[in-house]
Amino acid sequence: MAHLPLEGIRVADLTVVWAGPYAAQLLADWGAEVIRIESCRHWMVNTRGVMARPPKQIVQPDVAVPWAGGGYPDREPGHRPWNRFPWFNVHARNKLSMTVDMTRPEGMDIFRRLIRVSDVFLENNTAGTIEKLGITYESLKEVRGDIIMVRMPGFGLDGPYSRYRGFGTHFENSCGHNSLRGYPDMDPSSNTPDYHCDASAGACAALGAVMALRHRNRTGKGQLIEVGQIESMIPQMGQAFMDCILNGRVQGTVGNRDPGLSMAPHNCYRCKGEDRWVNIVVNTEKEWLGLCRALGHPAWTTDPRFSDSLNRWKHQDALDPQIEQWTMQHDPYTVMHLLQAEGVPAGPVMDACDCHRDPHLNQRGFFEELTQVDCGTHRYPGLSWRMPTLPNRLRLPPCRLGEHNEYVYKEVLGVSDQEYARLEELGHIGVDFVPEIP
Repeated sequence: MAHLPLEGIRVADLTVVWAGPYAAQLLADWGAEVIRIESCRHWMVNTRGVMARPPKQIVQPDVAVPWAGGGYPDREPGHRPWNRFPWFNVHARNKLSMTVDMTRPEGMDIFRRLIRVSDVFLENNTAGTIEKLGITYESLKEVRGDIIMVRMPGFGLDGPYSRYRGFGTHFENSCGHNSLRGYPDMDPSSNTPDYHCDASAGACAALGAVMALRHRNRTGKGQLIEVGQIESMIPQMGQAFMDCILNGRVQGTVGNRDPGLSMAPHNCYRCKGEDRWVNIVVNTEKEWLGLCRALGHPAWTTDPRFSDSLNRWKHQDALDPQIEQWTMQHDPYTVMHLLQAEGVPAGPVMDACDCHRDPHLNQRGFFEELTQVDCGTHRYPGLSWRMPTLPNRLRLPPCRLGEHNEYVYKEVLGVSDQEYARLEELGHIGVDFVPEIP
């Protein structure tokens, strides 16, 4: 295999939950050696699970909080549940895991030794966490002058909210996302969590790290990169913000309809079968005529209310039930094929199992099989993008806690066998969380 773009780059990864681990995943996928810094003595909340040792009843599908169980394989916590948690494992591929207790002096010394041989340090911890450990960009530069530090605070490193704690739900609301999600007759309390800020911030952080590496190649200088999670999300809702800035208008929830004045029908329609749906979008007169042909030109399509795009947009409450009478007679894939054949954008609302079985994704080889000792062999979502001239595949299964201690300590850091044994005895090195962590 040809060399991957980030081969030779080492990332010291002190990230939690999803946003930071997702950024590290993107870097690892394209060749960076990502070393997760973990601790056997301190639990990273909502990272390797909601709890280290969940009772069996909490991982069942009918628990009050389904995501707490997280879909453990065969609905079993197993001997080491922290290595089986799918929320973690889906972004833990291609990474290495070492353990060290950074709250103790010898642990902080190990951390500094790792920084000395790393190119990037990545973190997204709760506000104030790494400062309590004495970690700042200035302190890292003393260890390695050209280090790149990527931080992912929820609200930024300065400003009135910089010390506020938050989770994905808070960030979604603080950036205005939840005010746009839902149907017109719903209020925000009806929304389910979405956590899109995690994905947007993770992608921005990975891009920032790559740009900083390019800058360092040209100048020899490292950088501090700040990715405010809500600020990474706001540009993705630019239309709503510019409508407010330019027109003083506050956009609200519109369901699946087009918030503009052009596309109708533009909605999600019930199909044959239990909870099966299809999305249909008509943007041009040509597409409208294609929709009419697919439906067999029923009489209602000649209604003056549907004579042009603006009229159709104004009368969607009358238009949508007519279309749904037809879609309910067919399964969503049949609707998709009938409409696509007429040049009308349409596609089924697919759940995760639909995607996993989808012939298109499977023919392209998107899902790739990995085997991890503690959770078995499974197919995982593949790479987010491809380079035709540079073939790439998933290389390593999800990293188990402390799985790569010997490699990191002895080969990367040059720790002797005697020192390794001492650190192991002191509790820095291990593969299990201490019994005190439930």
